[in-house]
Amino acid sequence: MKKSNLAVATAVSGLLALAGTALTPSVAVAAEKEKCYGVVKAGKNDCATKTSSCAGTSKTDGQKDAFVMVPKGLCDRLAGSSKEAK
Repeated sequence: MKKSNLAVATAVSGLLALAGTALTPSVAVAAEKEKCYGVVKAGKNDCATKTSSCAGTSKTDGQKDAFVMVPKGLCDRLAGSSKEAK
């Protein structure tokens, strides 16, 4: 392999490794999120609901038992939101 190709391959590998660690969510980041019910668009929920078995299956906008994970504190400021399923 040429020296220039080796340098490019090394640089790209380094960037990919760095991006992989930057995109991996840490426990601290996960702790800074909360479930927010009643604000999800149809089909955009994060997990199962009382009426559906998996993520992305909410039937209506603002479904009261469907949630999305949001940064802590944001749910309190969204109209129609709740921290508990209704």
